[in-house]
Amino acid sequence: MSVMINPISPVAFSVFGLPVRWYALAYIVGFVGGYYLFKYLMGRTDAQLKLDKHQLDDLLTFVIFGVILGGRLGYVLFYNLPFFISNPLEIFALWHGGMSFHGGLVGLVCAVILFAHKRKINAWKILDMMAVVAPIGLFFGRIANFINMELMGRVTDSPFGVMFAGVDAVPHYPSPLFEAATEGVLLFVLMQVLYYFTGLRHRPGALAGIMGMGYACARVFCELFRAPDVQIGFLTSWGLTMGQLLSGIMFVAGTIIFLLAIYRKK
Repeated sequence: MSVMINPISPVAFSVFGLPVRWYALAYIVGFVGGYYLFKYLMGRTDAQLKLDKHQLDDLLTFVIFGVILGGRLGYVLFYNLPFFISNPLEIFALWHGGMSFHGGLVGLVCAVILFAHKRKINAWKILDMMAVVAPIGLFFGRIANFINMELMGRVTDSPFGVMFAGVDAVPHYPSPLFEAATEGVLLFVLMQVLYYFTGLRHRPGALAGIMGMGYACARVFCELFRAPDVQIGFLTSWGLTMGQLLSGIMFVAGTIIFLLAIYRKK
């Protein structure tokens, strides 16, 4: 029997008449939470990376712009290009939704490489620590997806199905919650264990590679329950989705990065 849920307004609260949306709060909490955990990890005696406060603040700025620009551009290119070609101004309407994790990841990597090059720092050391904190943002982002009733799952008659009162006529898998649990909670625990209890942090790129592989596996699995984007549908007759395709590429890239990190001389 499915669970009936009353819809939650996408607007969390208003400030001087301006709406503050849950999605925006998810980004803020993700960035702030990641910032402080990153700062904590750098403060440990065994930290492989040391940045002063000015450098850390600059890095946060680079990351924010990289994630937002990359995420939006990735969504435009991979998920709805014909629509944005016809409506180019909609590219800037972020409040209408539409962000790609894979695009955001590419944007983040480019931003970190640019930052590291300007500061003469090993970019892999930064990406490794970001791999440890990134699941925080993934978790809150998926919770916001669920609140917004977006990216919901396929129709189901299983006990895991949910219905939003007055919105759904049939139950769907709550796929954003599945992704919050796997991409957020499970990956967070995994990355903490690998960071604290293995020597992988001494191999620049190893943790970043594992994060790439781990996210790809979680996303491919969750896409089995998530409904494909309406404007794209399945890419093949056997049910391949765009998310699975991009995650497959990500898994290969993560594997290569990990192997290079392991076999590279210290």
